[in-house]
Amino acid sequence: METVATVGFAIVFFLFIIVSIGLHEIGHMVPAKLFGVRVPQYFIGFGPTLFSRTKGETQYGFKAFPLGGYVRLLGMYPPASPHAGKPSRLAEFADEARAAEWDEISDEDVANNRLLYQKKTWQRVVVMFAGPFMNILICFAIMWGIVGFYGTYQEQPIIATVSACVLPATSTSQTCGANDPKSPAAQAGLKPGDTVVAFNGTQITSYTQLTTLIRDNMDGAATLTVLRGGQTITLPTVHTMVNQVASDTDPTATVQAGFLGVTPEENLVTGGPGDALSQMWTMTQQSVVALGKLPVSVWNSVVGMVEQQPRSLDSPMSIVGASWVAGEAVSAPGIDWQAKVVMFASLLASINLFLALFNLVPLPPLDGGHIAGAAYDWLRRQVAKLRRKVDPGPFDTAKWLPVAYAVTGFLIICGVALIVVDIVSPLNPF
Repeated sequence: METVATVGFAIVFFLFIIVSIGLHEIGHMVPAKLFGVRVPQYFIGFGPTLFSRTKGETQYGFKAFPLGGYVRLLGMYPPASPHAGKPSRLAEFADEARAAEWDEISDEDVANNRLLYQKKTWQRVVVMFAGPFMNILICFAIMWGIVGFYGTYQEQPIIATVSACVLPATSTSQTCGANDPKSPAAQAGLKPGDTVVAFNGTQITSYTQLTTLIRDNMDGAATLTVLRGGQTITLPTVHTMVNQVASDTDPTATVQAGFLGVTPEENLVTGGPGDALSQMWTMTQQSVVALGKLPVSVWNSVVGMVEQQPRSLDSPMSIVGASWVAGEAVSAPGIDWQAKVVMFASLLASINLFLALFNLVPLPPLDGGHIAGAAYDWLRRQVAKLRRKVDPGPFDTAKWLPVAYAVTGFLIICGVALIVVDIVSPLNPF
């Protein structure tokens, strides 16, 4: 029965992702139509068409493989420059793609400025940015709902445990040895239940602030003031130690920083939109690091699958893998239904934020690549104007098609590889 529930909720989660993708494409389509760009197609999925319906000048529908979506905006590629020299193989390649699009463009479209390349730079940027922005809005709405109605577990400047010693970062044991140095927290006499109210004279308002101060202190002198049993006590001054500690943004990495030797209490705290944005900022930093390591992470996941190594909890997942994890979260026993809903929603929020950031990478065919093309187009026109040169005309984005195809090929390979890894060696967080 549990497996059936997992599969059922995994399908539900997958459908939510498809809805998110659909809203992403609506984000592109709505401003495009408002600015007068002709939009011939809006589809969810790829491959053979399962269903379609034409309303106005746009065909809406679903395709066989629901692993994405697209909206066609007419006029992505401007006409070739009449001043172009002898055509190169690259130029011929661009002209072939341009010809395929211009078969659908009419003289009326050109005359009425219905093409994307004819629009002002800011309008093109808005059209391209609106898709990722829709995913950001979805993430914000979900996170605000979680923070406002349920809350999130946040670390407090209240001591839960005190490390007796400082263990090497490479140590696999949690037991202190005879030669392991006593932790600074133990030296200072910190006790579970102490609330840290000041560090080296700086008033403490959050555990995040305290962590930053400790890390930045390296091996410097540290004087802590705590609230214990209703009394404010200043503890003996000690020196924090330089140790390998977990990175704030990359769970797979460690950094050298000051170390005290405590773990905090975690309380369920509700908040408002500002708290939701704060949570999103942390998620954004972590997602940017994950994006930068994506090729290596995918490779390591494939190698781990081949070598039958345990799957790391921070390894990347495909949409299929994320859906399965969401299904397991909801069907897992021993967890109250509110916590299950929060886990389900949090995963959906993080995926929407990752999709937004991923699409903003400045490479074609991603939205960030089109934004970069619009910015470059504007820049070269401004340079020409300053130099009192003839307007160079719209930048021929069709010349970037080889890069777009290379990026697309890479993404397909990564996507297929992760789906295989998720099936053969699924992530098991429970």
